[in-house]
Amino acid sequence: MNIALIAHDEKKELMVQFCIAYCGVLSRNNLCATGTTGKMISEATGLTIQKFLAGSQGGGQQIAARIACNEIDMLLFFRDPLSPKPNEPNDMNMLRLCDMHNIPVATNIATAEVLIHGLERGDLDWRNILK
Repeated sequence: MNIALIAHDEKKELMVQFCIAYCGVLSRNNLCATGTTGKMISEATGLTIQKFLAGSQGGGQQIAARIACNEIDMLLFFRDPLSPKPNEPNDMNMLRLCDMHNIPVATNIATAEVLIHGLERGDLDWRNILK
């Protein structure tokens, strides 16, 4: 499966810890991430991650383009709901694209854990059938 990883600055360390905890599951999938998030995860876990631009430089839009082409199977996007972001319209567009293409999305660690456990059990294999 193709999994995209994005985290707002205030959630990057949480994303790193999440990826450390689920490194075994994540290592069996194709990972991509926005630049800084991908670099931090890769350094902490040794996971192979295709890194796009930093989110503020268009990395989120690069991932959104892959979502629009149905090339992403899951999005883990740890958002900070308390601080307004200048690229929030782009974030909402990305979430809208996930809804359009039936791509499972987690915007917090609780939902991410549910998706990862489902991925491990094979609950998301239907994404491969759709392709």
